[in-house]
Amino acid sequence: MTRSSAVLLVSLTLATLPWTSSAEPETAAAAAAASVSATRIRADVEFLADDLLEGREAATRGYELAARYAAAALKSAGYAPGADDGSYFQQVPLLQSTPTATSMRLTIDGTTTDIPLPDQAIVAPSAVQPAVDVTAQVVFAGFGVTAPEFGYDDYAGIDVKGKIVALLYNAPPKLPSEPRAHYASADHKLKNAADHGAAAVLTLLGPDDVKRFPWEQLKAAYYGRPALTWLDTDGSPVPSEKRLQAGAYLSPEGSARLFAGAPITFNDAVEAGRRSAPRAIPLKAMLTMRSATSHARVSSPNVVGFLQGSDPSLAATSVVLTAHLDHTGVLPPGTGDRINNGAYDNATGSAILLEVARVLAAGPVRPKRSVVVVLVTAEEKGLLGSDYFAHHPVKVAGRIVANVNLDMPVFLTASTDIVAFGSENSTLGEAVRKAVADVGYTLSPDPMPQENIFVRSDQYSFVKKGVPAVYLMPGFTAKDRAVNGQQVFGGFLASHYHRPSDDLSLPMDLQALERFTRANLAIVQAIANDPVAPAWKPGNFFGKMFAGSN
Repeated sequence: MTRSSAVLLVSLTLATLPWTSSAEPETAAAAAAASVSATRIRADVEFLADDLLEGREAATRGYELAARYAAAALKSAGYAPGADDGSYFQQVPLLQSTPTATSMRLTIDGTTTDIPLPDQAIVAPSAVQPAVDVTAQVVFAGFGVTAPEFGYDDYAGIDVKGKIVALLYNAPPKLPSEPRAHYASADHKLKNAADHGAAAVLTLLGPDDVKRFPWEQLKAAYYGRPALTWLDTDGSPVPSEKRLQAGAYLSPEGSARLFAGAPITFNDAVEAGRRSAPRAIPLKAMLTMRSATSHARVSSPNVVGFLQGSDPSLAATSVVLTAHLDHTGVLPPGTGDRINNGAYDNATGSAILLEVARVLAAGPVRPKRSVVVVLVTAEEKGLLGSDYFAHHPVKVAGRIVANVNLDMPVFLTASTDIVAFGSENSTLGEAVRKAVADVGYTLSPDPMPQENIFVRSDQYSFVKKGVPAVYLMPGFTAKDRAVNGQQVFGGFLASHYHRPSDDLSLPMDLQALERFTRANLAIVQAIANDPVAPAWKPGNFFGKMFAGSN
């Protein structure tokens, strides 16, 4: 999972079904579910999270080893090569942008000081220009969100043309969970700022944000490290808002400095943001941002396998199953363990996907619709592999009717519920609900809306192209009533997420792993065997926004 850290989780009170479900009828689906093997899944995890793969960072040797392994597994399971060139590898052309020099200088009331990098700010490398030098007044524009469906506009009544806009991280809490996630996304915020004529964007992290994204962790992950974008057929970088000259993140200390002499303090702005009522105002700050960036073209493959549907009338349509194969690689030189193995994020999701693929192909009857299995690259760089695939789907996929995504399922404890992000937006919801109930789970709502999970994993790439999608993760209602599931998951985020300690030494409940995989399998079977393709619910926010994009 991309871009997150420790999280304060909201409490849930949920009715739960007994751990052991009633006996299932002896159907082909039940027989297939019974063949799911936690031992095989764990074996895949142990290879993918081994130190040999050096954290599987996109466009590295370690990732290439993981991709070869996944392709071999799909071939062994009976999947045909899915890429348009007849291989298992859809090469994603990437632009690697490496910062070589950055600086930030602040002038208020005639006094000029440097904002220290990276202690108080991180300037992003440019994917468009080798050198950037922009000086402009800073204007605070709330969250930088324009959401007409909800009567909300941070830019109302303020002119930001040619200015540097300073924006609170996230989006107004009063917005519903998944629309809020959309409006908090970089896609929306950068485009919205450019549409209003801004020259550059500053993202301001407040006290609540650094609880989830510790500044020290952001420094290690992003300062001085290359950024990636994918390259379209004309060579232009995607995603990239070419109208903006620069971008940066500021720590709470750096953010507070911008508000010196202003009618409100940064703390006032943060508090107003908590009430979904930030007030956009010009600040006294003049800011100069400079950066130099070197560029190099690289590539990294999505691994694609294809299983032909058994129904001649449905085989030209497909269900796309995704999990990101990449992780964050090796930390900069220092002491101790530097390899971010990504055992849970996302070796486990990738291993579950491989197991589901095996079972689907080995069953007595193949699914009626075709199934395309995609282990995507560069999710950790901004959902790049899935975004590329969604823009350039492989030919064998035909018409894609749905996406089912897996990302960082954690089995430190067993849960009795599943969270299916996005399922309520379309008719996928009913298929998901029935499938998880058949395996003995309950279905829970988003337990952490402040984390914007819906836009931070690969299903969002398909949603933006008009494809109904669902992202599955174990819920927080623990099988053991003495265990607080949300605290267990929060502890993983705080101590292991995107750190070397997300490795094979962490415990894994294999019974919970197997049961979750069976639920995932049941969902895929339900969608792939339904003669009626999933559809957006009437009036749904994402359906109205993206349905015409497919």
